[in-house]
Amino acid sequence: MADTKPTYYITTPIYYPSGKLHIGNSYTTIACDTLARYKRAMGYDVFFLTGTDEHGLKIEEKAEKLHTDPKSYVDGMAKDIKALWKLLEISNNKFIRTTDDYHEHAVQVIFDRLLKQGDIYLGDYEGWYSVDDEEYFTETQLAEVYRDENGKMIGGKAPSGHEVELVKEQSYFFKMSKYADWLLNYYQTHPNFIQPANRMNEMVNNFIKPGLEDLAVTRTSFTWGVPVKTDPKHVVYVWLDALMNYITALGYATDDNDQLFKKYWPANVQMVGKEIVRFHTIYWPIFLHALGLELPKTVFGHGWLLMSDDKMSKSKGNVIYPETIVEHYGLDALRYYLIKAMPYGNDGSFTPEDFIAKVNYDLANDLGNLLNRTVAMINKYEGGKLPEFKAGVTEFDADLEQTAAETIANYNDLMDKLHLSDALSEIWKLVSRTNKYIDETAPWQLAKSDDAADADKLASVMAHLAASLRVIGSLISPVMTHAPKEIFTQLGLDPESLSLTDLKLSDLPAGKQVVAKGTPIFPRLDMEKEVDFLKSQMTQSDKKKGRAAMAAAAAAKHEAAIEGDWNPAETELNLTKPEMVFDDFEKVELKVAEVVTVQKMKGSSKLLQFRLDAGDADHRQILSGIAKWYPEPEVLIGKKVVIVGNLKPRKMMGQLSQGMLLSAEHGDEVQLITVPDNIPNGSLIS
Repeated sequence: MADTKPTYYITTPIYYPSGKLHIGNSYTTIACDTLARYKRAMGYDVFFLTGTDEHGLKIEEKAEKLHTDPKSYVDGMAKDIKALWKLLEISNNKFIRTTDDYHEHAVQVIFDRLLKQGDIYLGDYEGWYSVDDEEYFTETQLAEVYRDENGKMIGGKAPSGHEVELVKEQSYFFKMSKYADWLLNYYQTHPNFIQPANRMNEMVNNFIKPGLEDLAVTRTSFTWGVPVKTDPKHVVYVWLDALMNYITALGYATDDNDQLFKKYWPANVQMVGKEIVRFHTIYWPIFLHALGLELPKTVFGHGWLLMSDDKMSKSKGNVIYPETIVEHYGLDALRYYLIKAMPYGNDGSFTPEDFIAKVNYDLANDLGNLLNRTVAMINKYEGGKLPEFKAGVTEFDADLEQTAAETIANYNDLMDKLHLSDALSEIWKLVSRTNKYIDETAPWQLAKSDDAADADKLASVMAHLAASLRVIGSLISPVMTHAPKEIFTQLGLDPESLSLTDLKLSDLPAGKQVVAKGTPIFPRLDMEKEVDFLKSQMTQSDKKKGRAAMAAAAAAKHEAAIEGDWNPAETELNLTKPEMVFDDFEKVELKVAEVVTVQKMKGSSKLLQFRLDAGDADHRQILSGIAKWYPEPEVLIGKKVVIVGNLKPRKMMGQLSQGMLLSAEHGDEVQLITVPDNIPNGSLIS
């Protein structure tokens, strides 16, 4: 029998692997995962795509700086990103890399097709280019312009704050200007194509009406990219390469392997951050139209997750990483907070105070206590079994029943319209109403009565509470991956029965046995202690790091003052190496670094290969001969270690080692020196 399920194709942007992803990056993927899980639970055949954008000058330069080749660099970064998505329980169907052979082949086919049909032509390009943004800018688009004493432009800054440089080279161009009128008409006839609607106004007023310029789509000044088949000194420029991933991942332009493309394209939702809306709503639809393909139904541009009203950025020293949140507070807390904190289409804000407050009040108090009280009362009043659900037994039942029905309907509408934060708020209306229902019905009073009618009311109250929790658990399941199953388990329900299809309050299975003693699914946190911890985990600027290091050194010296009549001059020191003068020691830079990845060095039984975050602009690599003492080196991931940061790099077995790890040696035992988790990466030790 043929599959009759409706299809749903959703994509994240493909992430540029230039550094470790923070919770701001993670939001997009968790939001898409939430929608993918929701649609699956509603009976859709979902295809969910994410991946990495791995070509370009910036990658080539980063690899050169790390004394490695671009492919090795992006291989490591892609591995890290996949590991992060696994930690966050992202349910993607496919992970595409633009270095995948099939993608590169398809891009060459697409380029050749556009060239032959006259949409691409060869010309000369001169313009202002930002390596960090992988983007050209006109003078009027720059945030700041530099001029010499004669008023001639000599440079400037992109809106992102990155420097631009003048680039002159031969390039192939795509005729964007040819399609400007068509695109404007498409916007007008497809009002849901760009969401939120204000993003469409930005595109029209800022880019289309001023006049679309033809787009340079190849470069000759670097080689790390997809070469043009007929002119291989040119490599395809980032956007024509990167954007195509959404269709090449489905097999488009691949010989006899496009079944997925025929099944799932056009995409239902393509979610991106607001900073790349232009590329996805101007370049992308024009490329697709030129290829004769349908456009995605909706491109959704979400806002930024801010830290103190500023965009989260490692260079600004205001980043916190998802691994930290998951390790200390659990995955559900992170997923709930990110979805709740980001209003529809607008910027959201992360603060340690708000995060801990939401865990304590929304999750521990409102939801967690509701489950605890319900399980305890069913055990106490109903022998631990779920009573049969009957409507309208108490005077308060009808209102709760109506609230549940309205919540389910409103939730589905909001989820379909991508109002994810509002959908969570709608669920919490039912949580709040259910808590109020306990106070209204006062089951402890009903339990004291000998009246049979009150016994029926008590049973109805317990059934309504369990039924409401069943609905709540089902509704939160696209966002939180653990709590819904725990709710069902504690209520004696099968977690595998979680479904959003035809969800009703009244569909409570009677007679199920709740657990004998419920356990809190969200323990309450110490606000002051946890806020201090989160603040300590947020990366700091170099200036702040220096001040913190000096303050720590001063405090350490003060605390080390020795009292008493002990004479240190009488102590005989046990030295294994010659004495050194203070000036020599002061040359050594000791830094705190976090182990990002570690693996056994290929071809060596002694060496471990570490990737470390030492607060530098990029990760560094250190090779250490401690494999004998760490047969399972993965246990070191996430540990804070001490490195000699200014040791001259040297090559070992063809790989660069950029420093030295400090370890303690006693007899035949060796153990790495580690420091507490709350010390920021890059902190100086003195």
